[in-house]
Amino acid sequence: MRLELSAIYLKTPEGYVATVAELSGVNTQGATLEDARRNLREAVELIIQANRALAEEGLVGADTIREPLTLGS
Repeated sequence: MRLELSAIYLKTPEGYVATVAELSGVNTQGATLEDARRNLREAVELIIQANRALAEEGLVGADTIREPLTLGS
């Protein structure tokens, strides 16, 4: 399984601003492209963790089914 997202890097005088086209709220920056790439991976992980925690809080006491969702082939 492979999920591929679109990382976008905008060159600025201070370095790079980075975002992911498919994930709203994932924004970061770095002095170098390598820094921006590393920071973007971390930002994606943090957004997913935060969204998961918020979703779980909203489902406390609800009758739910949880299963893996696989995208791609």
